[in-house]
Amino acid sequence: MNTFGNKIKITVFGQSHAEAIGVTIDGLPSGVVVDTDKVQEFLDRRAPGKNAYSTNRKEADKVEYISGLVDGKTVGAPLTAVIYNKDQHSKDYSELRAKMRPSHADYPANIKFGDSYDVRGGGQFSGRLTAPICIAGAIIMQCLKEKGVYIGAHISSIGNIEDASFDNTSFDIDLLQSASKKDFPVLDDDKGEEMKSKILEAKANLDSVGGTIECMAVGVPVGVGEPMFDGLENVIAHAVFGIPAVKGIEFGLGFGSSLLFGSQNNDEYYYDDDKNIRTRTNNAGGICGGMATGMPISFKVAMKPTPSIAKAQNTVNLMTCENDVLEIKGRHDPCIVQRAVPCIEAAMAIALAQFVL
Repeated sequence: MNTFGNKIKITVFGQSHAEAIGVTIDGLPSGVVVDTDKVQEFLDRRAPGKNAYSTNRKEADKVEYISGLVDGKTVGAPLTAVIYNKDQHSKDYSELRAKMRPSHADYPANIKFGDSYDVRGGGQFSGRLTAPICIAGAIIMQCLKEKGVYIGAHISSIGNIEDASFDNTSFDIDLLQSASKKDFPVLDDDKGEEMKSKILEAKANLDSVGGTIECMAVGVPVGVGEPMFDGLENVIAHAVFGIPAVKGIEFGLGFGSSLLFGSQNNDEYYYDDDKNIRTRTNNAGGICGGMATGMPISFKVAMKPTPSIAKAQNTVNLMTCENDVLEIKGRHDPCIVQRAVPCIEAAMAIALAQFVL
């Protein structure tokens, strides 16, 4: 299903090459002031066609609000926003009706939907559908800011090249959001240049490269969340896996904690100078028992390489029922990670909204 959330529901609609894509947000209270310019700025961070490191599909991604917003304020009705697609090249996908793209949704989608499956640009499975997620996330982040909750993310790695990491015991909002102000969202610009070279190398080889993204939120009140199946980790992971190309998530130290003794992994408590209870480390990523500890909530996600590559790949032909070879044409990202950074922030915001707003 394309709907997420219990308290604030997000429904994404459209396909990559449909006339429009969009989102409906149900549950926002009336009277919320929405800065639509900031929403557009946030969306521009994931827009295609900006540089050599992304697809050259040209989409302005201008948001139009068709319900729920009057004079910049919510009115209590569902807020619906759309983006009209302008630069579809559907002929690029005619061959893919028969030949299944490796590591795409084509084969299971063909079995599930038959001839009705919209193969153009990946249809409803396309990363293009992260644009509506960003609209919802940008609006909700404005609401969270009023509650003192701030979110930031950056590229953690491209291939084997690693950026610096957030200090997940820090509450420095400026540092948290510093990468979002850059065209290439990293903390260490020198590492960013190495990453760019890695992406261009993959592109020159008709290939693609993956990476990781680190995301963090500060200001989430202690005790927010639920035990068991509705815990913060569960709900955040649920939202994050709605983003195509995400293949893994770890909170705090994550898999690294499996290598430690309990005495090394445990986050010891202390009173700071203002008598706030903190922990000296934050290996738990700000979550224990499904609830916020008051420390920054941090996680890292793994993004697979873009599966659409121009290199010849082995596949099957559903029309001839024979093995075949596919060379994918069209316009595709040699690396999706840099454009996915705001999408991860948006997913975090949508998840936290279920608890905080």
